[in-house]
Amino acid sequence: MGAGVSNWRLARSVSRLGHLGVVSGTALDTILVRRLQDGDLDGAMRRALARFPIPDLAARILAKYFIQGGKRPDRPYLSLPLYTLNPSVELQQVSVAANFVEVCLAKEGHAGWVGLNLLEKIQMQSLTALYGAMLAGVDYVIMGAGIPRAFPAIIDALTEHKDVSMPAHLDGQAPDEAIRVSLRPAEVLGGAALPPLKRPKFIPIVASNVLALTLARKASGKVDGFIVEGPTAGGHNAPPRGEPKFNEKGEPLYGAKDEVDLGAIQKLGLPFWLAGGYGRPDKLKEALTLGAAGVQVGTAFAYCRESGLAVDLKRRILEMARRGLAAIFTDPLASPTGFPFKVVQVPGTQSDPVEYAARKRNCNLGYLRLPYKKADGTVGYRCRSDEPANYVDQEGDPKEAEGRKCLCNGLVANIGMPQVYPNGYLEQPLVTSGDDLPLIKGFLPKDKSCYTAGDVVRNLMGLLKPSRSPLGQA
Repeated sequence: MGAGVSNWRLARSVSRLGHLGVVSGTALDTILVRRLQDGDLDGAMRRALARFPIPDLAARILAKYFIQGGKRPDRPYLSLPLYTLNPSVELQQVSVAANFVEVCLAKEGHAGWVGLNLLEKIQMQSLTALYGAMLAGVDYVIMGAGIPRAFPAIIDALTEHKDVSMPAHLDGQAPDEAIRVSLRPAEVLGGAALPPLKRPKFIPIVASNVLALTLARKASGKVDGFIVEGPTAGGHNAPPRGEPKFNEKGEPLYGAKDEVDLGAIQKLGLPFWLAGGYGRPDKLKEALTLGAAGVQVGTAFAYCRESGLAVDLKRRILEMARRGLAAIFTDPLASPTGFPFKVVQVPGTQSDPVEYAARKRNCNLGYLRLPYKKADGTVGYRCRSDEPANYVDQEGDPKEAEGRKCLCNGLVANIGMPQVYPNGYLEQPLVTSGDDLPLIKGFLPKDKSCYTAGDVVRNLMGLLKPSRSPLGQA
């Protein structure tokens, strides 16, 4: 659910109801420092930072970013440096602390489960995000958008605060050239002696039984189950297999090759959950009859009261759904990752051609930029969503930059923290949801303009017996 939409409030609400509440681990460092610059009006960020195991580190973050009463709306946010293959210790510390804060708050006041969702594509920051969440006692780690074979062993090592590393992709690297991203906990935390951490369960997201089989047999350690996600899910979708084909709107077409053999998944002997179009009570019941332990639901929760989506944006899209005007476009070009990305069509956002044309392309958050090997042998960084001229200067193919949108800035703008520029331009949202978006009106109680996470859970569980365990075999 993007960056900050599935936030600590939403995850905590779902967990309190006996299900797995999941926080998005994307861009949490930027979200933390912007919440602090907005004044942390409810005090939640400072409350969680007060529990961070290294008080001096938390104090330094507060001293640098917290603004009493919040910054002026016309003033830009102080931004973090962009991540590299060798980030500064200070930048890693902010990432670790931010993920600790989100999970700590999500686990506050109950004994339920809390998970963290990471994208394998965000290679340069995944280790610090994971470690921060583990410091807060995260129960599950969910990872999609890639093949996270290295992560089970990394999780095992981090339970003992050991140094870890993972392979990183470098465009232009030789076949025998190994590039890695590393995390040294003692360096980041100043050598503090900490007790061992519990091991969270590791649940990768897969779009094929072949990938599930590969991870089950060849991952670096224990895989605890799978989320099997279809192409109707929100956010990034796995590209269709075979020769690309498109419908009349320009969306990628999926066929028989993209269907998952659930029988093969069952034979692996691990629990699995179904995602993409399962946010309805009949679909949940269907998933259970197919052998699934349950379902993953995103779109229905994204528009509930507790989600981090900006209130005005949430109301606009809910009203569009109520009037039958909510529409999704599976954009094959929007994401710089090259994966299809589902975009809600909302006037005045990056999905609007006029608004898109008005924005000067600029990669200044950099979560999805990739390292590449320059002609001189050194390492550079580039993003397909950057200004095309910059991408060409960075030795990129100009065709790869066509039609790209700034997911990083758009997703942060979704939660009401858009960057403002000296010329007065304000970053606009880029909302993502699954194909079930038109159905969210069904969660609205009579004569109400919004609904809660509890309304979603009660609706979904309506056809099941109360004794059914929400996490199934987990």
